[in-house]
Amino acid sequence: MSNDRPTPNTRADYRHFLPIQTRWMDNDQYGHINNVTYYSYFDTVVNDYLIAKGLLDPATSPQIGLVVHTQCHYFASAGFPESLEAGLAVKKLGNSSVVYAIGLFKKDGNTCIAQGEFTHVYVDRTSNKPTPLPDDMRATLESLLA
Repeated sequence: MSNDRPTPNTRADYRHFLPIQTRWMDNDQYGHINNVTYYSYFDTVVNDYLIAKGLLDPATSPQIGLVVHTQCHYFASAGFPESLEAGLAVKKLGNSSVVYAIGLFKKDGNTCIAQGEFTHVYVDRTSNKPTPLPDDMRATLESLLA
């Protein structure tokens, strides 16, 4: 059996960071953040960045990103009331898709407690057909390429 488990990334692997405050409801019955909650943190850092950069208005943007793939590797646990930080980078820019790399860190930690990927395919809001990334989005996301 091969050992394909990745090693945790460090903060240097990411280009943008967002503080994430854990919530009471994030904990599961074992006293740590439930695994599915990590995916909501992934979604939060990506969409917060897009909204802050003026690249996404969830109610009116003509293109929207649909999640077609996610994955996560867990290295250490966290729980409420810890403060975390989500690191964001772009792993790959396609014609109509973006593969984001996300790492979650304890507030003063240098290595990921969890890391993964989050892939958006951008589609026309009305037709749901893939559409090329707008030029302003592509230029902004290129600054996150790792």
